[in-house]
Amino acid sequence: MDSIDTYFPYSEYRPGQRHMLEVAAEVARTGGIAMIDAPTGSGKSSVVASLLAERKKRKIVIAVRTVSQLTTFIRELELVRKKAPQIKTVYLVGKGSMCPLGGEGDIYRRCEGVKAFSNSLMRDRADKGALTPSKDPFIIQQIRRMDREHPLLCPYYIASRMFVPAESMGVKMVPSTALRNKADRVIANPVPPRELTEFCGEICPYELMMQAARTTDVVILNYHHLFNRDIRDQLYANLGVEPQDVLLLIDEAHNCGDVITGIESVTMEERDLEQASRELSGMARRHKGAEAVRHVLPRLTEFIRGLANSAEAEDWFDPAIFDRMIIRESLYKDMDEIVDDLMGLSETIHEKNQKSGEFRETAIERLTEFLLRLSNSATDPAFLTVYRRDESGITLEVRSIDPAASLSEVCGSHACTILISGTLSPVESFRKYYFGNGNVTTLSLPNAFPKENRLIACANDITTAYSMRQNRDNTNRIAGYIRSFCSLKGNRAIYFPSYQILESYAELTTRDIRGKKIFIEPRDTANANAALSEFLSLPSRRESGVMFAVSGGKWSEGLDYRGDMLAGAMVIGLPLAPFNRVRKMMIEYYRHKFGTEGEFLCYTLPAVNRSLQALGRVLRTPEDRGVLVLGEKRFLEKRVRDALPPWMQAEMIACNCEQFREVLAPWRS
Repeated sequence: MDSIDTYFPYSEYRPGQRHMLEVAAEVARTGGIAMIDAPTGSGKSSVVASLLAERKKRKIVIAVRTVSQLTTFIRELELVRKKAPQIKTVYLVGKGSMCPLGGEGDIYRRCEGVKAFSNSLMRDRADKGALTPSKDPFIIQQIRRMDREHPLLCPYYIASRMFVPAESMGVKMVPSTALRNKADRVIANPVPPRELTEFCGEICPYELMMQAARTTDVVILNYHHLFNRDIRDQLYANLGVEPQDVLLLIDEAHNCGDVITGIESVTMEERDLEQASRELSGMARRHKGAEAVRHVLPRLTEFIRGLANSAEAEDWFDPAIFDRMIIRESLYKDMDEIVDDLMGLSETIHEKNQKSGEFRETAIERLTEFLLRLSNSATDPAFLTVYRRDESGITLEVRSIDPAASLSEVCGSHACTILISGTLSPVESFRKYYFGNGNVTTLSLPNAFPKENRLIACANDITTAYSMRQNRDNTNRIAGYIRSFCSLKGNRAIYFPSYQILESYAELTTRDIRGKKIFIEPRDTANANAALSEFLSLPSRRESGVMFAVSGGKWSEGLDYRGDMLAGAMVIGLPLAPFNRVRKMMIEYYRHKFGTEGEFLCYTLPAVNRSLQALGRVLRTPEDRGVLVLGEKRFLEKRVRDALPPWMQAEMIACNCEQFREVLAPWRS
């Protein structure tokens, strides 16, 4: 009988690690859900050893959010294979990262469309005796004539298929010999994601990895494969498994809620309506209902433009008023009739575009999805109707605010689900937020890194609370903390609640920072990666810099700043979301669901987690040394302090601006 030790690839266990793996193994053995809060250095990726020990021929699926997390598990499983070489593993990333075929439009629609055309052509040619499609002169000629910007065929998919005689009569399509050979090779000798396209050559990378995944013990995939219902259903069907036969491990589980609500939310802009009107005009003669729907659109536009006069950047809009305004003077009795017509039109235009090789999502389809969600939200308080105003105009949104139902469905449908994270603290709060009163096993581990390698300080005399943002003394003290922190050697990161606050303090302090290069996180993503790479490379050139970034932004999560790359991080303020009517409605929803704890779960807990994620960039190995600073007195309030990991609460030094300089003194050498 297999044990955890059979698959544990290291010579010894870290503090608390063996207990964590035993808890995971018990849940895998008996079924259910477990949530594990395990700080960096706990060895939480080795939970896969527990699942391997209890798999009983079931498949293990590991869901990750980023490529760096994917790489962590690839590395872990390579070590496992040295001890248990029979274990087979493969990864699946999004088609956008794997597809070598050119063209425009949504990658999944394009894949669906070109596969349908390719299958039809290949079957037709197979009936004429061409059993190896990639060598059929006629198919080769069709591929050469194809418009590369609007492909109707996929040569990579075609090279992944062949035909063999069927058991009764005729022929059947199967994976090509080249695909099967390469799939076997990628299982025997895993290929890094960055080298996969080159390795596959003329073979479709996604088809190759899917073929490999059918026979492996472990499949690593990204969040959207798991949390997007349509993609998950298709994936499991292709793998030939049911969720109840899968042991599921979700990494960086503090992100699950945001990912799910993001998937379930839909938006619409004025330009979508303009495009929808043009599309409906082209359909009016041939399709009943097109003209009637088109006459509704000006009232939708009128509604959106009316919101432009609002002083709020974000606010709730009343779906009942929206409905009445749209129906007024139309041919429809209610919104359901509009949605019914739109669904018919949407299906028609989708089929037409697929046949013509147009794989963009149409404005009619976006409008249909928006109005359908809006109609359903009228009876579901877990969705809010919201508008956002910025320089580009007004965006309407049907926003999902509660991931619990979807997350409970996903996790509960599997044989077991283990959720792990380094910042799932307090784990009982996350349990309640994600699963309500569901039966979930929870575990929180202590920090295994040496205490002497870290300093944790908390300011007791500064805040970014709105009521104090114009207070000159408070502003000067915050600037003083920043200057003192930046006087320490090595790369430093300072995280702020918003770009506006970041920019104001960068302007106030950067001229006083000597001997360090300054990096300010841009609002757009165009140059963000290049600037971050330069910042992280400074220590290798015996230089250092200061990074001004946003908590929860592009430079604060999912990044591994090992060694000298980052010697300290400071969080200025408690990064709460802007308090407006939308936020107030969310709080009311959660208060109704959880009582007085509701506000903490939906409003304060995410802010604390963003802060912990930012600080967590510093200490990534037992040898790392660093200074962690909470620049906000609200972290000393009992409810907020209790949300911090126990090891941080125990080690945190409360100080004022003058005392802060003294606290830093031992770290100046």
